[in-house]
Amino acid sequence: MTGEDAEPADGGERVVSRRSVVAGAGVFAFGVGSGALLGRRGSSVAADPGGYDASDGGHAGHGGSAAAAAPPVAHAGPVSMGYGHGIAPPDTFTRQDAVALATPPTVDVGRRRTRRYDLTVTQDAVEVAAGVTVHAWRYGGRVPGPVLRATEGDRMVVTMANRTEHSHNVHLHGRHDPAMDGIEPIGPGDTFTYDVIAEPFGLHPYHCHTMPLSEHLGRGLYGAFIVDPPGGRPPAHEFVLVLSGWDLDGDGTDELVTWNGIAGAYERHPLTVPVGERVRLYVVNMLENEPVASFHLHAQTFDVFRSGTRLRPDEHTDIVGLTQAERVVVEFTLPVRGRYMFHPHQTRLAEKGSMGWIAAV
Repeated sequence: MTGEDAEPADGGERVVSRRSVVAGAGVFAFGVGSGALLGRRGSSVAADPGGYDASDGGHAGHGGSAAAAAPPVAHAGPVSMGYGHGIAPPDTFTRQDAVALATPPTVDVGRRRTRRYDLTVTQDAVEVAAGVTVHAWRYGGRVPGPVLRATEGDRMVVTMANRTEHSHNVHLHGRHDPAMDGIEPIGPGDTFTYDVIAEPFGLHPYHCHTMPLSEHLGRGLYGAFIVDPPGGRPPAHEFVLVLSGWDLDGDGTDELVTWNGIAGAYERHPLTVPVGERVRLYVVNMLENEPVASFHLHAQTFDVFRSGTRLRPDEHTDIVGLTQAERVVVEFTLPVRGRYMFHPHQTRLAEKGSMGWIAAV
């Protein structure tokens, strides 16, 4: 799915019909379970000891019909501990799913090699919040797409088979031959292979670059691309957090704002790390309908590596601004056992589904 060492995607979707009327508003969504959409399982972080679960409980295609109804206008259940936004992830979305979406693949460093990736594009109904389903376009069977990872200088062979009725492509940020830039549309049923050298080291996004771009990104065709420096980075507990949104009624405004595609994912299922050990977050802003966002961590500060292209931090802070497609690597330790909140500091974005927690255990 993601690279040479990655496991294939597991199974298909479980489809469940649901009509959810919320707080008397008469709003409903076409519910489709997303249980098996998430691909690789597993994590290097400490297991959750319990007590950290906070149980809160499309956009039309080219000429197509409306793909999803509006989100709930009020939360159907209690807001956990009086914090957060109260937007719950799907009932089928598990802690293992949340960790799998956030865990990057590991790569060996120290020698150059060829790495192969499959970014086949499909169109699927995906439940992105409790009772809210979108008709998404997905790379490699997930949103965001699989995390691509290589060491600087590696050859990357990325194959995209188009299994939808619309043209798509894969545009990798970074340096490469312009013939491999991913701006030419790949038609329905066609396949194209991108062959590039991974450089420079750092954190880069990738995404579809077919017109209209706002729709292709808004329906899920984006992901993170990590290029490690030749000597690697210091050992750390690593997570990828891609900020993005879902415009559910086609008005150019995101009704849901998510980390890794699922509203409320890390409010209900905090990421867990050991106390006092280095944590590294690869944070990418792929919000299409907002000019600026940010990442803020409560109760601790962090080193910022802008775009990840330097090995020495650019600054030390507790909040970093991110324009569209901008990204940062942040590193920190959590010295005291407890829960540390993170979210965009733009409150209206945080309240749409992007509050989260990191639990130090």
